Amino acid sequence: MATTPSDYAAGGTLATSGRAQFGMASSSAMGMKWSALLDASAIVATLAGLAPAPLTAEIRAFPAAIRSQGGARLDLAEQGIEDMNAIMEPGLSALLAVHARGVNPAAAAQALWQEFCAARDALMALAPQTSATGPMRRT
Repeated sequence: MATTPSDYAAGGTLATSGRAQFGMASSSAMGMKWSALLDASAIVATLAGLAPAPLTAEIRAFPAAIRSQGGARLDLAEQGIEDMNAIMEPGLSALLAVHARGVNPAAAAQALWQEFCAARDALMALAPQTSATGPMRRT
């Protein structure tokens, strides 16, 4: 079924089906990828022998905060999340494979953890500051 511009209501929703506004699918995908990265980072921290970083409100809300910023910062954040996924997915797979063989993956996990933290902090710096007391607290 083809749609025409007249099929869309104000705000970009498809009038006949009640679909979400344009752009919401990509922001939802970014939120899911961010959440998956945070989950993966907790596993990496555990394999490194570290306590997983506490998930502050700022970290959890990053996708919404950067979406509100829009523009080039949003583009950088989306690319950064893709880059982090490209590092974390094979890295975590390798750590789990090593662990499954009975080898201690702590040293490699610590290296991946440090890379994750640096990339996360760089992305968090793109978001607007929300704290009334100064810069966002990063862990």
